[in-house]
Amino acid sequence: MDKLLIRGGNGLNGEISISGAKNAALPILSATLLTDQAVTIGNIPHLHDITTTIELLGLMGSQITVDERMRIEIDNKAINTFSAPYELVKTMRASILVLGPLLARYGKADVSLPGGCAIGSRPVNAHLQGLAAMGADIVVEGGYIRATAKRLQAVHLTLDIITVTGTENLMMAATLADGLTIIENAAREPEVSDLANCLNKMGARISGAGGDRIEIEGVAALHGTAYDILPDRIETGTYLVAAAMTGGKVRLRYTHPELLESVLAKLTEAGAKIDIEADTIMLDMCGQRPKAVDIHTSPFPGFPTDMQAQFTAMNSIAQGSGIITETVFENRFMHVQELQRMGADLKLQGNTTITQGVERLTGAPVMATDLRASASLVLAGLVAQNETVVDRIYHIDRGYETIEEKLSQLGADIRRLPG
Repeated sequence: MDKLLIRGGNGLNGEISISGAKNAALPILSATLLTDQAVTIGNIPHLHDITTTIELLGLMGSQITVDERMRIEIDNKAINTFSAPYELVKTMRASILVLGPLLARYGKADVSLPGGCAIGSRPVNAHLQGLAAMGADIVVEGGYIRATAKRLQAVHLTLDIITVTGTENLMMAATLADGLTIIENAAREPEVSDLANCLNKMGARISGAGGDRIEIEGVAALHGTAYDILPDRIETGTYLVAAAMTGGKVRLRYTHPELLESVLAKLTEAGAKIDIEADTIMLDMCGQRPKAVDIHTSPFPGFPTDMQAQFTAMNSIAQGSGIITETVFENRFMHVQELQRMGADLKLQGNTTITQGVERLTGAPVMATDLRASASLVLAGLVAQNETVVDRIYHIDRGYETIEEKLSQLGADIRRLPG
């Protein structure tokens, strides 16, 4: 099992490019199941979850071509299997996203209940209840969702909780349903809007994505298209925090600054000087130690839960004390114990962590427990004395494209140790 070895103390300086968003790529890859015409998707990041999704589509019968620029062409004329087996998708929660497209186009699906990061309960009830309301017959048995349907029927849905994958699954299913489907209390995340934009290019009739009410007028069939997914806002935020923690100066290209307003506001509050161009963010800490900030996570456009661990790491070495409250997932502070092993002064009280910043952390062997916790431990290693070894980095490889290469480009002393 690979590890990352980090020798801390180097300020990050320089320029890197941001990869495509995993959380946009995965639903868009699943959306190709809605048509028998070829779909070409660009700006795909090279990540383990992407590889798993491509393997899953290939298992179903998709013909897949990947070029040297990671543009993927998917042709689903020969789909003949309608199952997502546990053995393939046990580490990837996004496997549930094939359920809606398979039901809408083929009328049947056997999908393993999903796995993924251990950050708390993320039930699929909203997916199943919504599809059942659209006319699907659904049975959960043996760890699988077994669903069948004739043509799905439009319905007016109000989601009990805001769920990104639930919104995406139901939106995809509704594109081929009979009539006008309305989803209330829909997730507003940019990745939902990106999926809607791609579906509309495929011939869907979706309006309202990006707001909490989405309307989908079902059509008889979708067609092929070419589409480039949006940049990864969480990867962008992670490297900005890394630069802030190390007192550095970085320029991040090919990103969308407007998707990071809450994160940029907190970095400015921490003392960073930030300049924005059309698709570029420049951050300069002028060699200064950041100031601690208070954070309250919430669904978009609030502060993203996927940036909470990184800011916890920053607060651990910042001037002053900070309070971070997690409201989205109930078990998303597993990085706290590992940061404490590195000398962080953190107190965990329910869903809140209270941080008193220390001047320097100390390197230690640490273990990643989920994707964003892994990133926070890497960031902590960048400012720690001596060596930090981050174990179980397969979590990082699920969401960050060549993180050690990008950090090295900015001057970090980091390398991968083969397992």
